[in-house]
Amino acid sequence: MKLTNRSKVVSNKEMTFMERIYLPEIMKGMAITLKHALAGSKGKVYSYPEVEKPRAKVWRGLHVLKRDEEGRERCTACGLCAVACPAEAITMTAAERTRDEKDLYREEKYAAVYEINMLRCIFCGMCEEACPKSAIYLTDRLVDVETNRGSFVYGKDKLVEKINERIDITARQSELQKKSVK
Repeated sequence: MKLTNRSKVVSNKEMTFMERIYLPEIMKGMAITLKHALAGSKGKVYSYPEVEKPRAKVWRGLHVLKRDEEGRERCTACGLCAVACPAEAITMTAAERTRDEKDLYREEKYAAVYEINMLRCIFCGMCEEACPKSAIYLTDRLVDVETNRGSFVYGKDKLVEKINERIDITARQSELQKKSVK
C-alpha cells in the first residue's frame, strides 16, 4: 500500500573511473576555495558593534511579552505557546487575579511565572503563531551575551515590555493578529 505518490526509483548504476577517484570534484571544490581566498573580504566583514550586519525582515530574535493599550499584560496563561513549542523551552505557572491586580492583568487568569530557556529555544516562531491573545512576539533584537547557563532562563522581568519602552512589532504581525489586538 502506497501512502504518497512521492516514491523515487533508485538506480544501482556502476560509477565510472573518474567518479570513483573523486578527483574532478575535489578540483572543483579547491577552485571555489581559491576564488574566495583571492576575492578577499569585500563587503563581508562588519566592525560589530559599531556596524551591525543587516538582517532579513523575517529574522526572529529576542522574545517579548506585550502589554495592551492600558499597560496590562496580555498573556492569560492558556499554555498554547508552551504546547506549540517544539523545543519545550517555555514553562509557565498560572494564577488567579485578585481585585487589587485588576490594572495589571487583562483576564482573571494570568501567568504568575513565565520562563523561556533561551538555550533550548530554536526561534521558530511557533509560540507567536499559537498565542490567541497576541501576547508573545519575537523581535528583531539580539539575545544578550551571558556568562553562565542559568542567566539564559528569561523570566517575566526580562520578557515583559516596559510601560515607557514599548516595542513596535507591527512589521511582524499578520493581518489576523492586527485585528485581534484592536
